[in-house]
Amino acid sequence: MGDYVDAGGLRTYYEVVGDGEPVLLIHGGATTGESWSAQVPTLAERYRVFVPDRRGHGRTPDAEGPASMDGYAADLVAFMTALGLGTAYVVGWSDGGKVAVRMAMSRPDLVRKLVLIGSELTRAGGTPANDRLMTTPEGLARLEGIAREDYERLSPDGPEHFGVVFAKWTEMWASIPDIEPAELEQLPMPVLLMQGDDDCVRIEHNVDLARAIPDAQLAVIPGGSHAVPLEKPDLVNRLLLDFLADTQARKYMPLGDL
Repeated sequence: MGDYVDAGGLRTYYEVVGDGEPVLLIHGGATTGESWSAQVPTLAERYRVFVPDRRGHGRTPDAEGPASMDGYAADLVAFMTALGLGTAYVVGWSDGGKVAVRMAMSRPDLVRKLVLIGSELTRAGGTPANDRLMTTPEGLARLEGIAREDYERLSPDGPEHFGVVFAKWTEMWASIPDIEPAELEQLPMPVLLMQGDDDCVRIEHNVDLARAIPDAQLAVIPGGSHAVPLEKPDLVNRLLLDFLADTQARKYMPLGDL
């Protein structure tokens, strides 16, 4: 059952399922909380799962001003505050991961553990195909076609507002500030970096991030693309549950260099 909460002045739509410690799922760009449909039922067996629609996405209205990752992060900090969530496990997919890591950097006290799925944190960390998707007329036309149907079906701003928000996203995607691996050296929480082996992120980029983060795990899903949570939900869900658990499996032969 969905509901709205006033989060720092933004009427934010969210759904919540399950009981236990809170898990916050942050959807990607040009999508909605519905994209987590393959994860919510499994996670809700152990956790209380919160699935908001970000500003200008899904059932949450747009607001004045440009779109930015820092702005989305501030919105979700306000969302957690409005619902009285002192801490949460935070899981972000694609753009949602870029939002989640900014939450973790600005308010580490709110993020108990952090999961980034298919999230390149620098422009060089993405693949050439990803850059073409996000910046060229052909790529943006493809994204526009994907996003328009859900937007027109769900947005309280009405179908005619789609061009406004898509222009904001386009401008944002072209100018997202890089977060270099060294900037993550102070993250105090455990971090799981996950991607498909045919994702938008160069595997070497996530290796660099994992080496920089004090307590990091890296998972590369075989046979998975940028949509790996939908393509391999059983495997993704198992990795999420394992990582979020209070007790981690003992390492018997740690011989790597991460």
